[in-house]
Amino acid sequence: MNGKQIVTNLDYLLHWIVRLVLLNVLWIVFSVFGLVAAGIFPATTAVLGVARKWQMGEEDLKIWNTFKQIYRQEFLASNIMGWILSIVGIILYLNYQVLSSLGDEMVFVVPFAFYFIFFFYTILVIWSFPLLTHYKATCLQHFKNGIIIGLSKIHYTILSGTVIFAGIYFSLSYPGVIPFFTVSVIGMGCMWFSLQIFRQLDGQQNKLSNTSEIEEQPTLA
Repeated sequence: MNGKQIVTNLDYLLHWIVRLVLLNVLWIVFSVFGLVAAGIFPATTAVLGVARKWQMGEEDLKIWNTFKQIYRQEFLASNIMGWILSIVGIILYLNYQVLSSLGDEMVFVVPFAFYFIFFFYTILVIWSFPLLTHYKATCLQHFKNGIIIGLSKIHYTILSGTVIFAGIYFSLSYPGVIPFFTVSVIGMGCMWFSLQIFRQLDGQQNKLSNTSEIEEQPTLA
């Protein structure tokens, strides 16, 4: 590798580092702008939306304008979805505390049922927001499609979950990366795995669209 190639590769790497830092900073700014409670979900959706566009070939987009557009466009839908998941998560956490306090007094089927429900909840958390950024559909349809995709493509669910867990674990171990990379890197990783599935679904939809109409099939964003 000659000097020119090294400089070109280094420039490309630094270019992507700047993009990821800017995307992460925008997530923080817009989350705070929405007073966190109302801002974190549309900001997260916007991160995934920008990552989606990058990975679909729109590398020269204006990050600020695109982020702001997705944030505003999905503000209501993402908050509805986010708060439904948050409330369910709080309920599950409270139930876990109750189960932990009961110890050996509870019937075996109770913790089994709890972890079964928690498994489906985890699938919804992993898939709902990527679906929101890629398809136009109702919140209920996103939840339903998230369960279907999460179960039928369980290996991608595990990989996406691993990206989220690894990103959070590394960030907690090295808190200095949180303002610069945590959310943007996790968003890029999760969106990459999601697009592997979405491209397959889109291809199947295009093949079937000429012969039949699929019931409740979402349309591209």
